[in-house]
Amino acid sequence: MKHKTLYICTECGHEHPKWNGQCAGCKSWNVLEEATLGDAHPSVPNNYTPVSVRKLDDINCDDDVRLDTGTGELNRVLGGGLVKGSLVLLSGEPGIGKSTLLLQICGSMKQKILYATGEESERQLKIRADRLGIKTPNLLIAQSTDCSGIIAAIIQNLPDVVIIDSIQTMRLSSITSAQGSVTQVRECTNALMAVAKNKEIPIFVIGHVNKDGGIAGPKVLEHIVDTVLYFEGDRQLSYRILRAVKNRFGSTNEIGVFEMRDRGLHEVPNPSEMLLSGRPNGVSGISVLCTMEGARPILAEIQALVTKSGFTAPRRVSNGFDYNRLCLILAVLEKRTGLFFGGCDVYINIIGGLRADEPAADLAIALALYSGITDTPIPEDVAVFGEIGLGGEIRSVSNTPERVRECMRMGFATCIIPKAALKQLDKSENYGIKIIGAANLPQMFKAIENI
Repeated sequence: MKHKTLYICTECGHEHPKWNGQCAGCKSWNVLEEATLGDAHPSVPNNYTPVSVRKLDDINCDDDVRLDTGTGELNRVLGGGLVKGSLVLLSGEPGIGKSTLLLQICGSMKQKILYATGEESERQLKIRADRLGIKTPNLLIAQSTDCSGIIAAIIQNLPDVVIIDSIQTMRLSSITSAQGSVTQVRECTNALMAVAKNKEIPIFVIGHVNKDGGIAGPKVLEHIVDTVLYFEGDRQLSYRILRAVKNRFGSTNEIGVFEMRDRGLHEVPNPSEMLLSGRPNGVSGISVLCTMEGARPILAEIQALVTKSGFTAPRRVSNGFDYNRLCLILAVLEKRTGLFFGGCDVYINIIGGLRADEPAADLAIALALYSGITDTPIPEDVAVFGEIGLGGEIRSVSNTPERVRECMRMGFATCIIPKAALKQLDKSENYGIKIIGAANLPQMFKAIENI
Protein backbone atom coordinates (compact mmCIF):
# COMPACT_ATOMS: atom_id res chain seq x y z
CA MET A 1 0.00 0.00 0.00
CA LYS A 2 1.32 3.44 -0.96
CA HIS A 3 1.74 5.78 1.99
CA LYS A 4 0.76 9.42 1.76
CA THR A 5 3.64 11.87 2.25
CA LEU A 6 3.57 14.64 4.83
CA TYR A 7 6.11 17.32 5.71
CA ILE A 8 6.67 17.91 9.43
CA CYS A 9 8.45 20.89 10.98
CA THR A 10 11.53 19.84 12.98
CA GLU A 11 11.11 22.84 15.29
CA CYS A 12 7.43 22.76 16.29
CA GLY A 13 6.03 19.54 14.76
CA HIS A 14 3.47 21.34 12.56
CA GLU A 15 2.31 19.14 9.66
CA HIS A 16 2.08 20.32 6.04
CA PRO A 17 0.50 18.51 3.08
CA LYS A 18 3.29 19.73 0.79
CA TRP A 19 6.76 21.17 1.14
CA ASN A 20 7.12 24.87 1.92
CA GLY A 21 10.17 26.98 2.51
CA GLN A 22 8.64 28.37 5.70
CA CYS A 23 6.75 26.54 8.45
CA ALA A 24 3.19 27.81 8.84
CA GLY A 25 3.30 27.12 12.57
CA CYS A 26 6.52 28.64 13.94
CA LYS A 27 7.51 30.67 10.82
CA SER A 28 10.98 29.07 10.73
CA TRP A 29 12.70 28.58 7.37
CA ASN A 30 13.98 25.31 5.83
CA VAL A 31 12.82 23.13 8.73
CA LEU A 32 10.32 20.79 7.00
CA GLU A 33 11.13 17.10 6.90
CA GLU A 34 9.44 14.44 4.81
CA ALA A 35 7.47 11.68 6.57
CA THR A 36 4.84 9.16 5.59
CA LEU A 37 1.31 9.27 6.89
CA GLY A 38 1.79 5.88 8.52
CA ASP A 39 4.75 7.22 10.49
CA ALA A 40 3.01 10.43 11.52
CA HIS A 41 -0.27 8.76 12.51
CA PRO A 42 0.06 5.09 13.52
CA SER A 43 -2.99 2.97 12.81
CA VAL A 44 -5.54 2.53 15.61
CA PRO A 45 -7.30 -0.83 16.07
CA ASN A 46 -11.08 -1.03 15.79
CA ASN A 47 -11.57 -3.08 18.96
CA TYR A 48 -10.77 -1.39 22.24
CA THR A 49 -9.84 -2.96 25.58
CA PRO A 50 -10.83 -0.92 28.63
CA VAL A 51 -7.98 0.12 30.92
CA SER A 52 -8.03 -0.53 34.63
CA VAL A 53 -9.56 2.19 36.82
CA ARG A 54 -8.78 2.80 40.51
CA LYS A 55 -10.01 5.19 43.15
CA LEU A 56 -7.57 7.89 44.20
CA ASP A 57 -7.88 6.86 47.87
CA ASP A 58 -6.87 3.28 46.99
CA ILE A 59 -3.49 4.32 45.59
CA ASN A 60 -0.72 3.76 48.16
CA CYS A 61 1.99 6.41 48.34
CA ASP A 62 3.43 5.38 51.70
CA ASP A 63 6.55 3.91 50.09
CA ASP A 64 9.49 6.16 49.26
CA VAL A 65 8.76 7.46 45.78
CA ARG A 66 12.03 9.41 45.40
CA LEU A 67 15.55 8.10 44.89
CA ASP A 68 18.66 9.84 46.17
CA THR A 69 20.96 10.58 43.24
CA GLY A 70 23.92 11.06 45.56
CA THR A 71 24.32 14.63 44.27
CA GLY A 72 22.72 17.27 46.48
CA GLU A 73 22.52 19.92 43.76
CA LEU A 74 20.76 17.53 41.36
CA ASN A 75 18.37 16.44 44.13
CA ARG A 76 17.52 20.10 44.76
CA VAL A 77 16.72 20.79 41.11
CA LEU A 78 14.60 17.62 40.85
CA GLY A 79 12.58 18.71 43.87
CA GLY A 80 14.09 16.42 46.51
CA GLY A 81 15.24 13.43 44.49
CA LEU A 82 14.48 11.33 41.45
CA VAL A 83 10.80 10.33 41.32
CA LYS A 84 10.10 6.70 40.46
CA GLY A 85 8.53 6.30 37.03
CA SER A 86 9.52 9.80 35.89
CA LEU A 87 10.96 10.71 32.50
CA VAL A 88 13.63 13.42 32.81
CA LEU A 89 15.05 15.28 29.80
CA LEU A 90 18.54 16.74 30.27
CA SER A 91 19.64 19.18 27.58
CA GLY A 92 22.39 21.71 26.99
CA GLU A 93 25.18 22.83 24.70
CA PRO A 94 27.70 20.25 23.40
CA GLY A 95 30.46 19.64 25.93
CA ILE A 96 28.62 21.37 28.78
CA GLY A 97 28.68 18.24 30.98
CA LYS A 98 25.40 16.35 30.43
CA SER A 99 26.90 12.89 29.97
CA THR A 100 29.50 13.58 32.66
CA LEU A 101 26.85 14.42 35.26
CA LEU A 102 24.75 11.33 34.56
CA LEU A 103 27.79 9.05 34.52
CA GLN A 104 28.87 10.49 37.87
CA ILE A 105 25.54 9.72 39.52
CA CYS A 106 26.01 6.11 38.37
CA GLY A 107 28.95 5.94 40.76
CA SER A 108 27.15 7.63 43.64
CA MET A 109 23.82 5.79 43.49
CA LYS A 110 23.48 2.38 45.12
CA GLN A 111 20.70 1.22 42.79
CA LYS A 112 21.17 -0.84 39.64
CA ILE A 113 21.50 1.46 36.62
CA LEU A 114 21.29 0.71 32.90
CA TYR A 115 23.26 3.15 30.75
CA ALA A 116 22.20 2.91 27.09
CA THR A 117 24.50 4.83 24.77
CA GLY A 118 24.13 5.38 21.06
CA GLU A 119 26.97 7.87 20.74
CA GLU A 120 29.90 6.03 22.32
CA SER A 121 31.24 2.51 22.19
CA GLU A 122 31.49 0.43 25.34
CA ARG A 123 35.26 0.91 25.43
CA GLN A 124 34.94 4.69 25.10
CA LEU A 125 32.42 4.77 27.94
CA LYS A 126 34.75 2.67 30.09
CA ILE A 127 37.65 5.08 29.43
CA ARG A 128 35.50 8.03 30.47
CA ALA A 129 34.33 6.23 33.60
CA ASP A 130 37.94 5.46 34.58
CA ARG A 131 38.89 9.11 34.08
CA LEU A 132 36.06 10.15 36.42
CA GLY A 133 37.03 7.49 38.97
CA ILE A 134 33.71 5.63 38.71
CA LYS A 135 33.85 2.04 39.87
CA THR A 136 30.57 0.31 40.69
CA PRO A 137 29.24 -3.23 40.17
CA ASN A 138 25.70 -1.89 39.75
CA LEU A 139 26.21 -0.25 36.34
CA LEU A 140 25.04 -2.07 33.20
CA ILE A 141 26.11 -0.82 29.75
CA ALA A 142 24.12 -1.22 26.53
CA GLN A 143 25.62 0.11 23.30
CA SER A 144 22.79 0.32 20.79
CA THR A 145 20.65 2.74 18.80
CA ASP A 146 17.70 0.32 18.62
CA CYS A 147 15.09 1.72 20.97
CA SER A 148 13.02 -1.47 20.83
CA GLY A 149 16.02 -3.56 21.88
CA ILE A 150 16.82 -1.20 24.74
CA ILE A 151 13.23 -1.38 25.97
CA ALA A 152 13.44 -5.19 25.86
CA ALA A 153 16.67 -5.03 27.89
CA ILE A 154 14.95 -2.78 30.44
CA ILE A 155 12.08 -5.25 30.84
CA GLN A 156 14.47 -8.19 31.09
CA ASN A 157 16.93 -6.67 33.60
CA LEU A 158 14.49 -4.38 35.48
CA PRO A 159 17.07 -1.76 36.54
CA ASP A 160 16.23 0.88 39.12
CA VAL A 161 17.34 3.76 36.86
CA VAL A 162 17.84 4.05 33.08
CA ILE A 163 19.96 6.57 31.18
CA ILE A 164 19.50 7.14 27.44
CA ASP A 165 22.41 8.95 25.73
CA SER A 166 21.01 10.43 23.56
CA ILE A 167 17.40 10.42 22.32
CA GLN A 168 18.48 11.80 18.91
CA THR A 169 20.50 8.63 18.23
CA MET A 170 17.62 6.25 19.00
CA ARG A 171 15.28 4.80 16.38
CA LEU A 172 12.36 2.39 16.16
CA SER A 173 12.70 -0.13 13.34
CA SER A 174 8.95 0.06 12.63
CA ILE A 175 9.34 3.70 11.54
CA THR A 176 11.08 4.47 8.26
CA SER A 177 12.30 7.94 9.21
CA ALA A 178 15.98 8.58 9.93
CA GLN A 179 17.48 8.86 13.39
CA GLY A 180 16.94 12.27 14.95
CA SER A 181 13.88 13.03 12.84
CA VAL A 182 10.75 14.50 14.38
CA THR A 183 8.85 11.23 14.13
CA GLN A 184 11.66 9.07 15.55
CA VAL A 185 12.33 11.39 18.50
CA ARG A 186 8.63 11.64 19.34
CA GLU A 187 7.82 7.95 19.07
CA CYS A 188 10.97 6.80 20.88
CA THR A 189 10.18 9.17 23.73
CA ASN A 190 6.60 7.91 23.87
CA ALA A 191 7.83 4.31 24.03
CA LEU A 192 10.27 5.10 26.83
CA MET A 193 7.58 6.99 28.72
CA ALA A 194 5.29 3.94 28.57
CA VAL A 195 8.04 1.76 30.07
CA ALA A 196 8.81 4.32 32.78
CA LYS A 197 5.18 4.56 33.87
CA ASN A 198 4.34 0.86 33.66
CA LYS A 199 7.47 -0.40 35.45
CA GLU A 200 7.94 2.69 37.69
CA ILE A 201 11.52 3.02 36.46
CA PRO A 202 12.91 6.58 36.29
CA ILE A 203 14.56 7.32 32.96
CA PHE A 204 17.05 10.07 32.16
CA VAL A 205 17.06 11.14 28.51
CA ILE A 206 19.86 13.32 27.13
CA GLY A 207 18.73 15.71 24.39
CA HIS A 208 20.71 17.80 21.95
CA VAL A 209 20.13 21.49 21.26
CA ASN A 210 19.75 23.24 17.93
CA LYS A 211 21.75 26.20 16.62
CA ASP A 212 19.44 28.65 18.42
CA GLY A 213 20.05 27.00 21.79
CA GLY A 214 16.61 25.38 22.05
CA ILE A 215 16.04 21.68 22.60
CA ALA A 216 16.32 19.85 19.28
CA GLY A 217 13.32 17.94 18.03
CA PRO A 218 9.60 18.66 18.17
CA LYS A 219 8.21 20.88 20.90
CA VAL A 220 5.98 17.97 21.90
CA LEU A 221 9.12 16.31 23.31
CA GLU A 222 9.11 18.77 26.20
CA HIS A 223 5.39 18.14 26.77
CA ILE A 224 5.84 14.37 26.94
CA VAL A 225 8.53 14.27 29.62
CA ASP A 226 7.91 14.99 33.29
CA THR A 227 10.97 17.15 33.90
CA VAL A 228 13.14 19.28 31.63
CA LEU A 229 16.59 20.17 32.95
CA TYR A 230 18.87 22.56 31.10
CA PHE A 231 22.61 23.06 31.56
CA GLU A 232 23.66 26.70 31.31
CA GLY A 233 27.08 28.29 31.26
CA ASP A 234 29.98 29.05 28.99
CA ARG A 235 32.14 26.06 28.10
CA GLN A 236 35.17 28.31 28.47
CA LEU A 237 34.27 28.93 32.12
CA SER A 238 34.48 26.35 34.89
CA TYR A 239 31.04 26.92 36.45
CA ARG A 240 27.82 25.31 35.24
CA ILE A 241 24.24 26.04 36.26
CA LEU A 242 21.61 23.28 36.09
CA ARG A 243 18.11 24.76 35.83
CA ALA A 244 14.69 23.07 35.89
CA VAL A 245 12.66 24.49 32.98
CA LYS A 246 9.75 22.15 33.70
CA ASN A 247 9.11 19.92 36.70
CA ARG A 248 5.86 18.12 37.52
CA PHE A 249 7.19 17.09 40.92
CA GLY A 250 8.80 20.27 42.20
CA SER A 251 9.61 23.92 41.67
CA THR A 252 10.78 25.15 38.27
CA ASN A 253 12.84 27.94 39.81
CA GLU A 254 15.48 25.79 41.50
CA ILE A 255 19.05 25.75 40.21
CA GLY A 256 22.07 23.60 40.93
CA VAL A 257 25.60 24.97 40.64
CA PHE A 258 28.54 22.83 39.59
CA GLU A 259 32.21 23.41 38.85
CA MET A 260 33.86 21.52 36.00
CA ARG A 261 37.22 20.10 37.00
CA ASP A 262 39.60 17.58 35.45
CA ARG A 263 37.79 14.72 37.22
CA GLY A 264 34.24 15.78 36.40
CA LEU A 265 31.61 18.04 37.91
CA HIS A 266 31.83 19.05 41.55
CA GLU A 267 28.98 20.54 43.55
CA VAL A 268 29.10 24.17 44.70
CA PRO A 269 27.06 24.17 47.94
CA ASN A 270 27.56 27.92 48.49
CA PRO A 271 26.88 29.69 45.16
CA SER A 272 26.93 33.15 46.77
CA GLU A 273 30.55 32.73 47.84
CA MET A 274 31.46 31.48 44.37
CA LEU A 275 29.73 34.32 42.54
CA LEU A 276 31.25 37.01 44.78
CA SER A 277 34.81 35.66 44.77
CA GLY A 278 37.28 38.00 43.11
CA ARG A 279 35.02 41.05 43.48
CA PRO A 280 37.16 44.22 43.11
CA ASN A 281 37.11 46.85 45.82
CA GLY A 282 36.84 50.59 45.26
CA VAL A 283 35.67 50.24 41.64
CA SER A 284 32.63 52.11 40.38
CA GLY A 285 29.76 50.39 38.57
CA ILE A 286 29.57 47.34 40.86
CA SER A 287 26.64 46.37 43.08
CA VAL A 288 25.50 43.18 44.83
CA LEU A 289 22.07 41.65 44.23
CA CYS A 290 20.27 39.13 46.40
CA THR A 291 18.12 37.07 44.05
CA MET A 292 15.91 34.04 44.66
CA GLU A 293 16.43 30.83 42.71
CA GLY A 294 13.52 28.70 43.87
CA ALA A 295 13.77 28.51 47.65
CA ARG A 296 17.46 29.46 47.67
CA PRO A 297 18.66 33.09 48.04
CA ILE A 298 21.83 33.80 46.06
CA LEU A 299 24.07 36.86 46.09
CA ALA A 300 25.35 37.90 42.67
CA GLU A 301 27.73 40.58 41.48
CA ILE A 302 26.30 43.12 39.01
CA GLN A 303 28.75 45.08 36.87
CA ALA A 304 27.88 48.18 34.84
CA LEU A 305 30.21 50.09 32.56
CA VAL A 306 29.03 53.53 31.43
CA THR A 307 31.36 55.30 29.04
CA LYS A 308 31.17 58.11 26.50
CA SER A 309 29.90 56.80 23.17
CA GLY A 310 31.80 57.24 19.92
CA PHE A 311 28.76 56.30 17.85
CA THR A 312 25.71 58.23 16.71
CA ALA A 313 23.48 55.66 18.40
CA PRO A 314 24.91 54.63 21.81
CA ARG A 315 25.38 50.91 22.40
CA ARG A 316 23.40 48.91 24.93
CA VAL A 317 24.83 45.48 25.79
CA SER A 318 23.38 43.18 28.46
CA ASN A 319 24.83 39.83 29.54
CA GLY A 320 22.65 37.86 31.96
CA PHE A 321 19.89 40.47 32.16
CA ASP A 322 16.95 41.17 29.86
CA TYR A 323 17.88 43.82 27.27
CA ASN A 324 14.41 45.37 27.15
CA ARG A 325 14.33 45.59 30.93
CA LEU A 326 17.68 47.39 30.85
CA CYS A 327 16.31 49.97 28.40
CA LEU A 328 13.30 50.48 30.70
CA ILE A 329 15.53 51.10 33.74
CA LEU A 330 17.66 53.55 31.78
CA ALA A 331 14.54 55.49 30.77
CA VAL A 332 13.30 55.61 34.39
CA LEU A 333 16.71 56.82 35.64
CA GLU A 334 16.77 59.62 33.07
CA LYS A 335 13.19 60.72 33.72
CA ARG A 336 12.99 60.39 37.51
CA THR A 337 16.55 61.09 38.69
CA GLY A 338 17.99 63.39 36.02
CA LEU A 339 20.87 61.08 35.08
CA PHE A 340 21.65 61.33 31.36
CA PHE A 341 22.68 58.18 29.48
CA GLY A 342 21.84 59.40 25.96
CA GLY A 343 25.46 60.01 24.97
CA CYS A 344 26.92 56.96 26.73
CA ASP A 345 27.47 53.33 25.88
CA VAL A 346 26.06 51.06 28.60
CA TYR A 347 27.32 47.54 29.31
CA ILE A 348 25.74 45.24 31.92
CA ASN A 349 27.29 41.97 33.04
CA ILE A 350 26.30 39.46 35.73
CA ILE A 351 29.32 37.53 36.93
CA GLY A 352 29.44 33.72 36.87
CA GLY A 353 27.04 33.07 34.01
CA LEU A 354 23.98 33.64 36.22
CA ARG A 355 20.79 35.02 34.67
CA ALA A 356 18.79 37.51 36.75
CA ASP A 357 15.26 37.06 35.44
CA GLU A 358 13.21 38.25 38.39
CA PRO A 359 12.09 41.90 38.83
CA ALA A 360 13.96 42.09 42.15
CA ALA A 361 17.15 42.59 40.14
CA ASP A 362 16.02 46.05 38.97
CA LEU A 363 17.35 47.90 42.00
CA ALA A 364 20.83 46.38 41.77
CA ILE A 365 21.00 47.20 38.05
CA ALA A 366 19.93 50.80 38.72
CA LEU A 367 22.47 51.16 41.53
CA ALA A 368 25.28 49.81 39.34
CA LEU A 369 24.30 52.25 36.57
CA TYR A 370 24.20 55.15 39.05
CA SER A 371 27.64 54.19 40.35
CA GLY A 372 28.98 53.84 36.81
CA ILE A 373 27.80 57.19 35.47
CA THR A 374 28.77 59.15 38.58
CA ASP A 375 32.03 57.16 38.98
CA THR A 376 31.20 56.65 42.66
CA PRO A 377 32.13 53.23 44.15
CA ILE A 378 29.43 51.49 46.18
CA PRO A 379 30.54 50.26 49.63
CA GLU A 380 31.48 46.62 49.33
CA ASP A 381 29.32 45.56 52.31
CA VAL A 382 26.02 46.80 50.78
CA ALA A 383 23.48 44.50 49.07
CA VAL A 384 20.20 45.55 47.44
CA PHE A 385 17.08 44.07 45.88
CA GLY A 386 13.74 45.45 44.70
CA GLU A 387 11.55 46.11 41.68
CA ILE A 388 11.45 49.52 39.97
CA GLY A 389 8.21 50.99 38.61
CA LEU A 390 7.90 53.49 35.79
CA GLY A 391 7.29 56.24 38.30
CA GLY A 392 10.68 55.65 39.88
CA GLU A 393 9.12 53.97 42.90
CA ILE A 394 10.70 50.88 44.47
CA ARG A 395 8.14 48.13 44.81
CA SER A 396 8.07 45.20 47.20
CA VAL A 397 9.25 41.70 46.29
CA SER A 398 8.75 38.28 47.87
CA ASN A 399 10.96 36.33 50.30
CA THR A 400 12.39 39.43 51.95
CA PRO A 401 13.38 37.70 55.26
CA GLU A 402 15.25 34.94 53.42
CA ARG A 403 17.14 37.47 51.31
CA VAL A 404 18.12 39.55 54.33
CA ARG A 405 19.36 36.47 56.22
CA GLU A 406 21.53 35.47 53.26
CA CYS A 407 23.06 38.96 53.15
CA MET A 408 23.81 38.71 56.86
CA ARG A 409 25.28 35.19 56.48
CA MET A 410 27.67 36.40 53.79
CA GLY A 411 28.95 39.19 56.03
CA PHE A 412 27.19 42.22 54.56
CA ALA A 413 26.61 45.15 56.92
CA THR A 414 23.80 46.96 55.08
CA CYS A 415 20.84 45.82 53.02
CA ILE A 416 18.71 48.30 51.05
CA ILE A 417 15.22 46.97 50.39
CA PRO A 418 11.86 48.38 49.25
CA LYS A 419 10.20 50.37 52.02
CA ALA A 420 6.97 48.43 51.46
CA ALA A 421 8.87 45.17 52.14
CA LEU A 422 9.76 46.18 55.70
CA LYS A 423 6.41 44.82 56.90
CA GLN A 424 7.48 41.32 55.80
CA LEU A 425 10.25 41.33 58.42
CA ASP A 426 9.66 39.98 61.90
CA LYS A 427 10.25 42.84 64.32
CA SER A 428 11.13 40.42 67.10
CA GLU A 429 13.96 38.84 65.10
CA ASN A 430 17.46 40.27 65.18
CA TYR A 431 18.72 39.99 61.61
CA GLY A 432 22.19 41.24 62.56
CA ILE A 433 22.36 43.66 59.63
CA LYS A 434 21.39 47.28 59.02
CA ILE A 435 18.20 47.37 56.95
CA ILE A 436 17.27 50.52 55.02
CA GLY A 437 13.89 50.89 53.34
CA ALA A 438 13.72 53.13 50.27
CA ALA A 439 10.46 54.20 48.65
CA ASN A 440 11.97 55.53 45.41
CA LEU A 441 15.25 55.86 43.55
CA PRO A 442 16.29 59.29 44.94
CA GLN A 443 15.88 57.91 48.48
CA MET A 444 18.10 54.94 47.64
CA PHE A 445 20.83 57.13 46.15
CA LYS A 446 20.70 59.39 49.20
CA ALA A 447 20.98 56.37 51.51
CA ILE A 448 24.08 55.20 49.59
CA GLU A 449 25.68 58.64 49.98
CA ASN A 450 25.08 58.60 53.76
CA ILE A 451 26.61 55.17 54.34
